[in-house]
Amino acid sequence: MFNPFNHPIIVLVLSLPALWIAGRIGAAFKKSQRDRENGGNEDFDILLGGTLTLLALIIGFTFSMAVSRYDQRKNLEEQEANAIGTEYVRAHLLPANDAARVRALLKSYLDQRILFYRSSNGEPLRQINAQTAQLQTQMWSAVETPAAAQPTPVAALIVAGMNDVLNSQGYTQAAWWNRIPVAAWTLVIAISIFCNLLTGCRAYGRSPWLFLILPIALSISLFLIADIDSPRQGAIRVRPQNLESLAASLNSQ
Repeated sequence: MFNPFNHPIIVLVLSLPALWIAGRIGAAFKKSQRDRENGGNEDFDILLGGTLTLLALIIGFTFSMAVSRYDQRKNLEEQEANAIGTEYVRAHLLPANDAARVRALLKSYLDQRILFYRSSNGEPLRQINAQTAQLQTQMWSAVETPAAAQPTPVAALIVAGMNDVLNSQGYTQAAWWNRIPVAAWTLVIAISIFCNLLTGCRAYGRSPWLFLILPIALSISLFLIADIDSPRQGAIRVRPQNLESLAASLNSQ
């Protein structure tokens, strides 16, 4: 199902005119009112200030959610590289033929993990996931067979290392699925529209440029939050630096 929050540029393009229109609607509503009592303006200013404060808190909270998820994806990429590198080193404890097979599979698996971080959604990603699952089955079989034949503490250590490799991929996938809830996005957008309605009422009769200040600021904020929260479509993405460094190190050996 198409999710507009996976495409930050769509969030920017849609939110800016929508928030600007909300401000203009607020101004039109104010124009239609005949009551211009000063006492009502004081109450309105209190309401506007409270609503803007609430909006700032919600945006700050949502931005914090996006950053924490981005940091989690970065940390798990590092852990995944460490797990693969550690298992590659441990593989030399196996018999020569088994060790060569495990290391070859780990190199192929490492290449697929790098492609996972670089790829966008679509058919290439589905192929990468399928190839990754196939390699995981082969890697587990490669360490399970010699461990079952000779159940020694060394074999148990290698099996545990491979288990860490497989688990790290699962943790990474879960982190990439862990996005800002749609309910949180709905709340942010609703409060943003409501604030622009109130701001339009307050700015009625003044410079038209005032109706653009808040929509522009909010649109950029929503764009940045969506960009950080989007693992694949945003400009701010997790780069597989640790995995690439590990691949370069293994290929140079």
